[in-house]
Amino acid sequence: MDLPARGVLGEAFQTSLLHLHIALLKPALGDRMKTWARRSVTMTPVHIVALGGSLLRPEEAEARSMWMGQLRQLMVHLEGNGRKIGLVVGGGLPAREGIELAREIMSDAHRLDQVGIAATRLNATVLQQVLLDIGCDVAPSIPHSIEDARSLFDAHHIVVMGGTVPGHTTDTVAVKLAAVVHARHCIIATNVSHVYTKDPRHHDDAEALTEITLAELADVVGVGKQLEPGASAVVDPVAVEAAIAAGLDLAVLDGRDVRRIDDALDGKSFEGTLIKA
Repeated sequence: MDLPARGVLGEAFQTSLLHLHIALLKPALGDRMKTWARRSVTMTPVHIVALGGSLLRPEEAEARSMWMGQLRQLMVHLEGNGRKIGLVVGGGLPAREGIELAREIMSDAHRLDQVGIAATRLNATVLQQVLLDIGCDVAPSIPHSIEDARSLFDAHHIVVMGGTVPGHTTDTVAVKLAAVVHARHCIIATNVSHVYTKDPRHHDDAEALTEITLAELADVVGVGKQLEPGASAVVDPVAVEAAIAAGLDLAVLDGRDVRRIDDALDGKSFEGTLIKA
């Protein structure tokens, strides 16, 4: 049959063909759009934990070995459930000792921070190798930037890193990494159980806080003020500023008890301080 090519009937027929062609293309275009969305947003849950360097406890060898074994079991459990996790490891005693050694002959804060960063990467390498040793899907390199860490999640379930640049503690690195991977929250595991109203080391009347806001945390620790090289706080003020900017919930807990980290990762009630955006 000859198809009409001109006139009102011909134009109507061509319009109908065009509509039919678009209708047939819509499912394919829709699938492609879903694929692009999946690429831009990681479907697998990503969890970020800042592990204070004190948790490696070089002065407590037996306790350290037990803690590392428990952490390793937790990582195996998380990976087995298809989840991804980033561990951002602090410098602890090696960082403090290195900084004090260097401070005897120089005072440049930027260079002292570089010494501390090197210690964090050493600690990160220890945990990385411990996890690789049992076959965990751990990124084979220690990323030196947040963007490098983010990209490693494309191919691996576990990424372990230390510090990145002077002026940023590993708390800050963890918070910023949590923001770029769209984590629900960032867990700060340290050697204290809660955020307190005052420093409990110096004030007997310090009270443990179980749930506060980021604004209230800012009142306790400050916002945006860089810590001196080797200094520590329950949460770094720069990290607090980054969490406020990202609208990110935090959890502060005693990471020496790995069960508390596990509970916080699962969204269960945990012993510590929940800090809401």
